[in-house]
Amino acid sequence: MDIPFEHLRTLAAAVDAGTLDRAAVRLGITPSAVSQRIRVIEQRVGRVVLRRTKPVTATAAGEPLVRLARQLDLLEHEAKAVLGDDAGSAHVPLAVNADSLITWFLPALAAVTAAHTVTFEVHREDQERTAQLLAAGTVMAAVTSQREPVTGCVASPLGRMRYTPVATRSFAERWFPEGLSNTALGAAPRVDFDRHDTLQSSFAERHGADRDAPRHIISASAEFAQAITLGLGWGMLLPGQFETGVTDGSLVILSDDTIDIPLFWQRWNLASPLLDTVTSAVREAADRSPALV
Repeated sequence: MDIPFEHLRTLAAAVDAGTLDRAAVRLGITPSAVSQRIRVIEQRVGRVVLRRTKPVTATAAGEPLVRLARQLDLLEHEAKAVLGDDAGSAHVPLAVNADSLITWFLPALAAVTAAHTVTFEVHREDQERTAQLLAAGTVMAAVTSQREPVTGCVASPLGRMRYTPVATRSFAERWFPEGLSNTALGAAPRVDFDRHDTLQSSFAERHGADRDAPRHIISASAEFAQAITLGLGWGMLLPGQFETGVTDGSLVILSDDTIDIPLFWQRWNLASPLLDTVTSAVREAADRSPALV
């Protein structure tokens, strides 16, 4: 398989832009040239690599080619820097779960930008789904709960995020007057981060909930914690989000049974000084964070 670099770059540009017309503008070529380059790729690999939807997306056959295009871009940038050419700012897309983003992850990026000319594009996604962005070639590295390395990547452990079931005292007195019975857990409103959030339902099922309870969906980390402290429902909170309320009596811990979510750092298996630097900064930030045990 011999695919010119500019064709691979065109495929990645189409996925990023969402349409062939926008990709053409980014690349400074015509839309017909974009279509032609993608057809050449499909002829050479013998498979469709791009879904002509709105927005366009890479197929299963196209995803490794998008990843290859981004890897070549990174290697080209680093080669130019070594040769003393004006390589400009490197661009590093990453995928991170929301709780890591608000607790320990951003200092790692700050440490990298203090020493290197680099911009980051952070995709916030559930820790169970960040690996999908890595597999699709959308990002170069990800914080994920997936232990098994994505194809073409390496994985290393970061620690575990520990979640504790918490509610306001008045909420607990109303909905759990006799403790966490299966009936009460099936009736008491809970707060979920998004429709993919299974933390609260997993805890409830573990304690015998006999049905799925009503739920509020609050898709912002700070506001998620605030919704619980305001009494909208019960939910699983991280260290640092509930201790003050427990101390002053406004919050109660519903159970000593916590849920630990192991986190892993997955990155391209690529010899890249920049990715090595990002990886070191992420590991150091994780080691220092009280949010990880």
